[in-house]
Amino acid sequence: MSVPVFLAPRDLLLRGDRAVLGGAEGRHAAAVRRLRAGERVDLTDGAGLVAECEVREALKDSLAVEVLRRREEPAPSPRVVVVQGLPKGDRGELAVEMMTEAGVDEIVPWAASRCVTQWRGDRADKALNRWRNTAREAGKQARRFHLPEVPPQETTARVAERVRGAAAAFVLHEEAKTPLSSADLPREGDIVLVVGPEGGVADAELEAFAAAGAVPALLGPTVLRTSTAGVAAAAVILARTGRW
Repeated sequence: MSVPVFLAPRDLLLRGDRAVLGGAEGRHAAAVRRLRAGERVDLTDGAGLVAECEVREALKDSLAVEVLRRREEPAPSPRVVVVQGLPKGDRGELAVEMMTEAGVDEIVPWAASRCVTQWRGDRADKALNRWRNTAREAGKQARRFHLPEVPPQETTARVAERVRGAAAAFVLHEEAKTPLSSADLPREGDIVLVVGPEGGVADAELEAFAAAGAVPALLGPTVLRTSTAGVAAAAVILARTGRW
């Protein structure tokens, strides 16, 4: 059985050889996972710092641990960034969960012109928090020590700026001639994958991304749902760059 992972503030992980994991993480470890003295647990700040620990005592809603070893996990390279057109319903959280488990480094909500779902006002904050919470929980489950970034939703113009600054960028499109499996890939920097909503990427958006340097890419012979296309494309990139 793999060692469970919990999130903790960086200063707690650097504070001596003993620590107490409190709050929601401590309650989950003690009351839900029912960890007991002598069991192993890893604590991380989600930004690469890992404290390998042994449980000394399980309290009512916290966990007292002894730090056995600390280490810094290097950030993976190249970075894989998926720009995700907003899916309908809870498919957004499904997409975030799968991409986090696969190893995507940044998941960018994109307000594409053909998105049925719209994030506005309080709804935008709530939806973004759901995506972030999903990434957080999926990251712990997948034993990731670098959690993916989930920034606020971006416009097409902002996504074009990302494309312009990337080492490589691809727009998934069913009419593209270049297979993603054979596209030229960099060894470092950001690789940006743009995934359109259920209605597809509009012509004006394709033109904006092409002008910024993105290449239309074909993922395969079938058309995937927007909630699954991102993880499928990321898998191709992660395998081809040696991260898998």
